[in-house]
Amino acid sequence: MTHEGFAVWLTGLSGAGKTTLAECLVSRLRERRARVELLDGDIIRQHLSQGLGFSRDDRDTNIRRIGFVAGLLARNGVAVIVAAISPYRGARDEARAAIERFLEVYVECPIEVLASRDTKGLYKRALAGEIDHFTGISDPYEAPLDPGVVVYTDRESVQEGVEKIWRALTRRGLIP
Repeated sequence: MTHEGFAVWLTGLSGAGKTTLAECLVSRLRERRARVELLDGDIIRQHLSQGLGFSRDDRDTNIRRIGFVAGLLARNGVAVIVAAISPYRGARDEARAAIERFLEVYVECPIEVLASRDTKGLYKRALAGEIDHFTGISDPYEAPLDPGVVVYTDRESVQEGVEKIWRALTRRGLIP
């Protein structure tokens, strides 16, 4: 499959299913022989953004770095799938403005459901005030105002979510 590069930016709260959706989307693109890279927020923090904290400025710096790399890859014909909380609308808007072919996907899931799914107990601790700067609890999450796709992971399967994204990519002419 030949294509121009593009970025699919999955944003949402911790545990909403961004990485799961991203990995399935990557697999589907690779089945079609697309050049594709996954930029996962947790992995980027370990390697490219090590040393950054969780202040608003540090979070924005992290998203700007991911956006820069995604833009470079997309300009060179790579399908880039970003899975990152990216809590602030302004930083996501900067990435959108810098990447010509961009699809924002809001991975939506209520906090009650996220807390019930959370095997590490992070939401329980955050709700108890034991974790500072936890997005959606003690730090804000600015949901997209007009995402290209919304996947409701509390009531849609992974396959349904990937199909919604795939249809949007096809409609926009990003995949043949």
